[in-house]
Amino acid sequence: MSASTNNGKKPQQIPKSIKFLFGGTAGMAATLFVQPLDLVKNRMQLSGEGGTKRVHKTSFHALRSIIANEGVLAVYTGLSAGLLRQATYTTTRLGIYTSLFEYATKEGKNPNFFMKAVIGCTAGGIGAFVGTPAEISLIRMTADGRLPEAERRGYKSVFNAIYRISNEEGVATLWRGCWPTVARAMVVNAAQLASYSQAKEGLIKTGYFSEGLFLHFVASMISGLVTTFFSMPVDIAKTRVQNMKVIDGKPEYKGAVDVISKVIRKEGIFSLWKGFTPYYARLGPHTVLTFIFLEQMNKYYKRLVLKDMSEGGGGL
Repeated sequence: MSASTNNGKKPQQIPKSIKFLFGGTAGMAATLFVQPLDLVKNRMQLSGEGGTKRVHKTSFHALRSIIANEGVLAVYTGLSAGLLRQATYTTTRLGIYTSLFEYATKEGKNPNFFMKAVIGCTAGGIGAFVGTPAEISLIRMTADGRLPEAERRGYKSVFNAIYRISNEEGVATLWRGCWPTVARAMVVNAAQLASYSQAKEGLIKTGYFSEGLFLHFVASMISGLVTTFFSMPVDIAKTRVQNMKVIDGKPEYKGAVDVISKVIRKEGIFSLWKGFTPYYARLGPHTVLTFIFLEQMNKYYKRLVLKDMSEGGGGL
């Protein structure tokens, strides 16, 4: 028990600015491990588009094709965009979520599942809007290698991508596909953050789990599976809208609904879950690593800075 508790005082809380910082840092650290999976997921979701592009039958086929045609280092294409996306999107969403979660916690009682989902939607939507420029840069950079040499955009970094998109296509293009991105983020965060919190509580109640890394790992994998199933149709719409080109003033898709209807009509309804394996393989570990890094940073901040030696540190 902490000294502050022994003195009858309410334990100090982690400052909101630190929560935002830890959220982004945790997401960036996780991205260093899962960027290749993000690349494969994007290539799979674009596979078959237009009927003339290279089709990837499985995740392993996609990965093997990328390495064979573009080199081993190509699996980290778009890393700078992935890191900036986490620095903007994840910093915002986890910072807002933990702050609202803390506000909604009354007399030591956590908010119910519905309230967690509402908080998750809010945090995800705001975070997605902030992170859309990095998101669209990431989609384009990871998709570039699948195009013929003459059609590639050839962005050198995320900052080069943002500059060129703004200069060549207009600043508004940085928020192309913003609404499907926001919709996806709301679905992802409602499912991911709420299911993670709920899974932790449920696992602890079984009596077989206690606060620690193993609990965080199992709760994260459950959360990742739930999130993957519900968010993939929205994600494939977002990916294709953000990657599309405008030819003679006419965009390939009118919007997210147009993408989904065309995918179902031309590729079959199950194509909405195309790339499920790399998506979950990416989202699962990313969820695990993000929450583990976040929980550990919170725990050690409480111990080293706030001198709070009580168990638990995540606040999720």
